[in-house]
Amino acid sequence: MYERQQSGDWLQVVKLDIATSEQEEKVKINGIGSVVIFHLKSGESHSEQIRDVIEFHGPEGTGKTEMLYHLIARCIIPKSEGGLEVEVMFIDTDYHFDMLRLVTILEHRLEQSTEEMMKRCLGRLFLVNCNSSTQLLLTLYSLENMFCTHPSLCLLILDSISAFYWIDRSNGGESLNSQELNLKKCANFLEKLVREHHLVLFATTQSLMQKATNSAESFFPLKLQHEIDADYRPYLCKSWQQMVTHRIFFSKPFNSGSSKGFALVSCHLKTKHVAKRSFSIAECGVQF
Repeated sequence: MYERQQSGDWLQVVKLDIATSEQEEKVKINGIGSVVIFHLKSGESHSEQIRDVIEFHGPEGTGKTEMLYHLIARCIIPKSEGGLEVEVMFIDTDYHFDMLRLVTILEHRLEQSTEEMMKRCLGRLFLVNCNSSTQLLLTLYSLENMFCTHPSLCLLILDSISAFYWIDRSNGGESLNSQELNLKKCANFLEKLVREHHLVLFATTQSLMQKATNSAESFFPLKLQHEIDADYRPYLCKSWQQMVTHRIFFSKPFNSGSSKGFALVSCHLKTKHVAKRSFSIAECGVQF
């Protein structure tokens, strides 16, 4: 019986490392300034293991969606080409997903970028579009059976979970509970999916409540943790805030003197570990 690859309960900044043994296979997804560790252990229960929920937060144009392409490519590329060879579910609420862009990245990463190889890679990606929080909730309900029947479906991506924030606020009137009702239900069901199906969840959020300055240096000075706590203004429902295990802040520095045009700060919300990385975006994808 095929057992689903399990997600580890932490991220840390390390170089790509693939370690295998008879009892355990650890595949580390490199490239977000953090690494998701997948465990494949036979005959062990992982019901008490904490699942990873990672939020990509930042203004538009700071590389969040490009980083998602980077992750998707890493997952759907076969092991023979250095990938993970697992399936990915991508829920697109912003309608930003660019299939041609993903194909371009795959062409640069695959040594044998034949049409047949490309079809096999893209066959591991499931793409769903949603245009309202109600549709998102119904979509999540309908997808549960798919996670049961696809044990290699390990990664769930939601771009973005904040897409319907203003619409829901308007439709909810003056009642905060009404404004947050659909998102709260979505967050609770996402938590159920992550827990019961051993998934890793990545979701993006926009900086709707950002301060006046966008400078990465003023956004994240030397005392990173203190500044992040002071500068980040959570606006989504408490159910979502409580389930996030890692938050990665994306920014585009101005006059930083760096040849790499983007920066990210990764925060482990339980250990309070903070790490800063820079990256650039080329035709071949994200580069660190």
